[in-house]
Amino acid sequence: MTRRNDTPLFRLHDAGVRFGDVQALRDVTLDIHAGERVALVGANGSGKSTLLRLLHGLLPAAQGSLTSLAPARTQAMLFQRPHMIRASALSNVALGLWLRGMRWRDAKAHALDALARVGLDQVARRNARTLSGGQQQRLALARAWALSPAVLLLDEPTASLDPHAKRDVEALIGDVADGRTLVFASHNLGQVKRLATRVIYLEYGRVLADLPVRDFFEGALPKEAMLFVKGELA
Repeated sequence: MTRRNDTPLFRLHDAGVRFGDVQALRDVTLDIHAGERVALVGANGSGKSTLLRLLHGLLPAAQGSLTSLAPARTQAMLFQRPHMIRASALSNVALGLWLRGMRWRDAKAHALDALARVGLDQVARRNARTLSGGQQQRLALARAWALSPAVLLLDEPTASLDPHAKRDVEALIGDVADGRTLVFASHNLGQVKRLATRVIYLEYGRVLADLPVRDFFEGALPKEAMLFVKGELA
């Protein structure tokens, strides 16, 4: 398991995000350090996706502050349903490398290596939009890994997959995240136990618990978090 170091990559202080009249995040104060594997858990609408987008710079903090020592070029974010351009799987990976300044020939060679890493080299020439959900998530991981990010932000990356595809993608997440900082949202508590070193529980945009993974599942929790872990949260 990767150990965190003492470098704070993200520092939030009383951070808040609003969508019109809805306060999606409120008074969030926390640090995320290099090498941590942080799971964001909570019911739908608790603020997990909003927090990920805030960390990635896709949303501004309406209140408080976010200090990021991880430049955008060192981050990659994967969504629950990744967007695929209307092109081959190979081109979906190579394009990001080409946009970073790599020659197209070299980008394709590197992209093929990335596809092989996730077991998709045999479908490299297929249109990415014709791939299955599990294959598209693996392709999204290949696309992220090819860019050598220091930080991976994942929003429910296995939520819409069948059990077999979930196991495959989860194993790849553990492999691709090795040596990197991982922040991911998940409803799958077994997955949280397997992948995370730290768990943050959110409810109505507030952080109610922030604990090492073992303490979260075996220690004392606020009532709301305990009900969530037991599957009893309304």
